[in-house]
Amino acid sequence: MAGDILSQSEIDKLLSAISTGVVSADEVKVEEQKKIKIYDFKRPDKFSKDQIRTLFMLHENFARVLNTYLSTHLRVLVKVEVASVDQLTYEEFIRSLPNPSVISVLSLSSLKGNIIFEMDTNVVFSIIDRLFGGVGDESKMKARTLTDIEETVIKKMMSKMMEGLQEAWHNVQDFELNIESMESNPQFTQIVPSGDMVVIITLQLKVGNVEGLINICIPYIVIEPIVPKLTTTFWVSAASARQEHPEEVDMLKRKLRRAIVPVSVELGRLSLAINEFLTLGMGDTLRLNTKVDDELVCIVGERPKFYCRPGIIGKRSAVQITKVIESEDEEEEKRDG
Repeated sequence: MAGDILSQSEIDKLLSAISTGVVSADEVKVEEQKKIKIYDFKRPDKFSKDQIRTLFMLHENFARVLNTYLSTHLRVLVKVEVASVDQLTYEEFIRSLPNPSVISVLSLSSLKGNIIFEMDTNVVFSIIDRLFGGVGDESKMKARTLTDIEETVIKKMMSKMMEGLQEAWHNVQDFELNIESMESNPQFTQIVPSGDMVVIITLQLKVGNVEGLINICIPYIVIEPIVPKLTTTFWVSAASARQEHPEEVDMLKRKLRRAIVPVSVELGRLSLAINEFLTLGMGDTLRLNTKVDDELVCIVGERPKFYCRPGIIGKRSAVQITKVIESEDEEEEKRDG
């Protein structure tokens, strides 16, 4: 038989052979091809599935911290989530980056080598615009290199963002991150040889209406000493152990005791028309809605917390706490309990 297609005469001969028993039907079945997994020795997988899963979970924590920080600092709705965790060669990663980019080269205090923190330019310029008093309109932005002032502003923000990344890795390895340099051209950023394997953690970032990606490139050679710790079992057990550590609880209590909280007492309220307010002068008397023997409201921070009575201790004005003002949430908890 020539080729893969049988002629009609060949089909007839084959059917005849099967019917006479010369050839069995099992012998003419096409053997199923074995499934073969291609393995490239030039770019071997360095991280197991469990380690990739652990890295995903670690940076989910970082995404939550980053989301809170950016939302508070920029005063806009921010959404950060982990999009993927992949391993590839450093050359493939560099080729995937646009030019210009906003690339930060970071050093780790307890590990040798550098990692890369790269952000989309449209997100960076949206953040800068908001920090400078704008609305972060993407349509007015063009991809370009940062000015010296813009780079200084981003470095300051990046330092705070790195604190969140350090916190996310806290249960696996303690280290401090420092910004060594910032680059705009990916080809000028060479932290490891082109063929070395790296893990890329990609985060999807949305600031207002502007969307972009954050890429964290970690060479295998940098975290090789702590790779055995990158397991979900180790990570969860370490997290549980740290949560129950009595020294950290005591430290937190000490910090809470030193916290300064503003306290004020509301003597009363009244309503005035604008024209009445504008005509107020020295010696005018204002009648509040409280009486001399009424309890006053003591405000802690911005929240009414106690009822109190005014008085004097020595030569200073003072108040005596008479009752706690329970919030609606606290009342509901008591009823549920």
